[in-house]
Amino acid sequence: MTLIPPNIKGLILVMDGVLWKGDAPIGDLPAIFARIAGLGLKVVFATNNGTRSPQQYVERLAGYGVNIEAQQVVTSSLCVAHLLAQKFPQGGPLFAIGEQGLTEALQAKGFQVLSIDEAPAAQAVVMGLDRQVSFEKMREATLLVRAGKPFYATNPDKTFPTPRGEIPGAGAWISVVVTATQVEPIYAGKPYPFIIGLALERLGVPKEQALVVGDRLDTDIAAGQTFGSPCALVTSGVSTREQAQAWLPKIDVIAESLEALVK
Repeated sequence: MTLIPPNIKGLILVMDGVLWKGDAPIGDLPAIFARIAGLGLKVVFATNNGTRSPQQYVERLAGYGVNIEAQQVVTSSLCVAHLLAQKFPQGGPLFAIGEQGLTEALQAKGFQVLSIDEAPAAQAVVMGLDRQVSFEKMREATLLVRAGKPFYATNPDKTFPTPRGEIPGAGAWISVVVTATQVEPIYAGKPYPFIIGLALERLGVPKEQALVVGDRLDTDIAAGQTFGSPCALVTSGVSTREQAQAWLPKIDVIAESLEALVK
């Protein structure tokens, strides 16, 4: 008998720590998603990792034998682009520290992503995880934020899980600029609930009937609970069962993995 509550019509699934660690899948993903389909559940993916575009996530899941559509993927980069478009509806120049997923999301909303040399012309700064981060990029971001330019960020995750252990995430690098400026960015990703709202729009079910499935209490579960959706914590990523059992408000479901949740 599945651990999923009977009123649930859709799943909002986190990726890192739920579907995979680094490049290693967690469980038999094709079988897991066949089971989810057999239960008649809709699925949307909500990830704080904004380094990839939705299409790149489609291709990654296809490599694991799971077929989805780009519309099913909501990233923190898409969310921060939405937030920036609300502030700057005409688009314009931005200084962005991030990877392809962030650049594509910003460009799709009509923003111009500036180079380091062009950075002084930026109307705002946006940061995400950038595995080519450099002192020069951090310098320009710091100067712009200290000059009063609006400061946005994809997500506050200080680490993310890999098979060898946790490594620095977007929040670790963002904290450098925060330390240098004493300015906190406006975050788009979890634990802030904006990303859950966007995922629910894509899912098309009421929030009470959407189960948020994540591996981190302080981001995934906090965001789902803030939005008012039921939550499931899987212990295949960062947070442990002991931590989950001590968490308040009480979590609806605790499972070892997505596989255990849906079996």
